[in-house]
Amino acid sequence: MDRIQIERLSKSYGPVQVLKDIDIRVPEGCFVALIGPSGCGKSTLLRTIAGLERSTGGTLRIDGKVVNDMPPRKRDVAMVFQSYALYPHMNIEKNMSYSLRLRRTAPQAIRECIDGVARTLGLEQLLARMPRQLSGGQRQRVAMGRAIVRNPKVFLFDEPLSNLDAALRVHMRSEIRKLHERLKATSVYVTHDQIEAMTMADHVVVLRAGQVEQQGAPLDLYHRPANKFVAGFIGSPSMNFIEAVIGPDGRNAQFGGAQSQTLDLGPGRTLPAGTAVWLGLRPEHLRFQGGERGINAVVDSVETTGSMTFASIRVDGVEAMMLVSHAGVSSMRSGDAVNLDIDNEHIHVFDRKTERAL
Repeated sequence: MDRIQIERLSKSYGPVQVLKDIDIRVPEGCFVALIGPSGCGKSTLLRTIAGLERSTGGTLRIDGKVVNDMPPRKRDVAMVFQSYALYPHMNIEKNMSYSLRLRRTAPQAIRECIDGVARTLGLEQLLARMPRQLSGGQRQRVAMGRAIVRNPKVFLFDEPLSNLDAALRVHMRSEIRKLHERLKATSVYVTHDQIEAMTMADHVVVLRAGQVEQQGAPLDLYHRPANKFVAGFIGSPSMNFIEAVIGPDGRNAQFGGAQSQTLDLGPGRTLPAGTAVWLGLRPEHLRFQGGERGINAVVDSVETTGSMTFASIRVDGVEAMMLVSHAGVSSMRSGDAVNLDIDNEHIHVFDRKTERAL
């Protein structure tokens, strides 16, 4: 059963349309990530689901009920904000129990609920503290605990980890995912970080300029991007793109100026000769290997992060990035001419006019 159904949803601020015909279905218990660049409409969509913004078109259903005109308090959703939004004058126990006290829940039931959630989130020793006495990660766990005690139909997360440092973000990603697996709750999670989306979500929705570019399982978007935008947005470092033209036999792509190069597209793939395309090559799929199918490039620089090493290269003047094995790093120098190879199945081709995958 779909917990959330969004059909042709739109949202405008005067003449400016920020959401355009959004169609998304969120099954019960699914963790959905909304991702896209700043200003793409993902937070507006989340706030519209919560009832903090009113849609100007389309239909929004939660548990089969149309909620377009329903106030937030009646939608049975709980939101975790980027800024934590804790009450500074209440201790952690009172922050977490506030919604239960508003419902006039029995004190014993409140006590049992708070104790259980505190154990789940590792907050048992912090219940008497004030928010100002907690670290950023602890405050974010309190914000999640306050949402959990409500036992809502839907959890909404608005970039909850963006205020945390890099190491704590990685830790909290794992904690939120484990919490989701225990609660089996329906969750919609907004982030600009595609690594968060790929590692946490069951279903990813990529937005651009208020429209859905593609949605599906994380690895489907990674392996089968629908267009150049999704291909460049999903994956870190992002995909490399080289301008090319499909050759006379339709089975290879030719690129470069006076020093023309050819890349075989592999068996079973034939495209109209002369088509102007983008070749999409992921950094992790490029490798050093000579031969006739190789790509001639020049090394710009080498960057080592510890666990991984990347080489910045230039292919016919176009900057690109590749993941390098540690064995190939020691002899590599800026200005070196290298020959690269890539397996046919990892070559992505996009029409240069429409940017759609071919």
